[in-house]
Amino acid sequence: MSNPKILAMVMAGGEGKRLYPLTCERSKPSVPFGGRYRIVDFVLSNLVNSQIFAIYLLVQYKSQSLIEHIRRSWGLAPIFPEQFVTIVPPQMREGPEWFQGTADAVYQNINLIHQHAPDLVAVFGADHIYRMDVRQMAQFHLENKADVTVAALPVPLAQASAFGVIESADDGRILRFHEKPDHPPSMPTDKARAYASMGNYLFSTDILYSALEEGKRRGEKDFGSHLLPRLCQTHRVFAYNFADNRVPGVRDYEEQSYWRDVGTIDAYFLAHQDILGLEPRFNQFNPHWRFASSEYQGPSAKFIHAEIENSIIGDGSFIKGASIHNSVVRREVLIEEGVELDECIVMDYSIIRRGTRLRRTIVDRYNLIEAGGQIGYDLQADASRYVVTDSGIVIVPKGKYNGYIGHYL
Repeated sequence: MSNPKILAMVMAGGEGKRLYPLTCERSKPSVPFGGRYRIVDFVLSNLVNSQIFAIYLLVQYKSQSLIEHIRRSWGLAPIFPEQFVTIVPPQMREGPEWFQGTADAVYQNINLIHQHAPDLVAVFGADHIYRMDVRQMAQFHLENKADVTVAALPVPLAQASAFGVIESADDGRILRFHEKPDHPPSMPTDKARAYASMGNYLFSTDILYSALEEGKRRGEKDFGSHLLPRLCQTHRVFAYNFADNRVPGVRDYEEQSYWRDVGTIDAYFLAHQDILGLEPRFNQFNPHWRFASSEYQGPSAKFIHAEIENSIIGDGSFIKGASIHNSVVRREVLIEEGVELDECIVMDYSIIRRGTRLRRTIVDRYNLIEAGGQIGYDLQADASRYVVTDSGIVIVPKGKYNGYIGHYL
């Protein structure tokens, strides 16, 4: 089976409580990232770059923003019915319940797998920032005659307690799973590191069918907590070392196995710093492995006497005389004279009026920050109006302004 038929089931229903207030009105996969993307764009781009074109996105919480983004951004070839990116909300085929876990979500849509009759089913998450050639994982799966393959990221042993950890044999076969263990087992080939589960799974289809049916009888709802720990005792379940995955076009200065779970505000903020700089840890420009998103039809960014250092500025933004350092400014943002941004993320359709100073601040969409304000300099005062993390990052929730920045020029 040199070129197996693969169907992707992407878990895109994450509530993202730890990303609040960015997830106040949207699900975690639809949170904006970088100058033009949403978090979900990374898993979708990885699948399409890997020549996997049959993709279902299983959604649940606050899904309208994600649905609209997929509609605008991810239309594949309509003349080929086997190529699609399709949103699947809870169908409640088994009763009046939403998805109760990852395994339950796939079980509730097992009819879709039957319809396509794939050789392999990729069950992937939608809330991580990374590059991955999934076909290499599929090749590993076939070479090892695996029933299930779990993508695994080597992490320093001292950090492994923050992850679900895989204990494996010398040949990569998984022996057991440990959920955030105090004393994580090391990798067989590297005693200084442990295998962290990335939440990306590849199933031989017949094994997935039987596992889901058995899981339903047992009342099991989740792959990582229930089905996989049971399967590794009875089937050939292997860990695929993500560090072995090679994507064309990645530069020498990049972190070769870059993968970030941006599930907290601090992790989300730091991942934005990883895309900045002359030699970023994660360079989003790679002509050999493109990240796709919505096609913007507005004007280019425009600058009138601006001081900009190590920053990303999105299309349609208008900078009239500001000082911007180590920041990401997304589409159609107006920044006026005397504004200072230092390590900030300013999302689409926001207006920052003259003389405002922002430091280590995330401004969500549709905000109008009045002239002369300061955010990020007095955290105690900021905490009375906004969300402030323990590390001092201030988040201004999504605003109500809904207009064209040209009205304010």
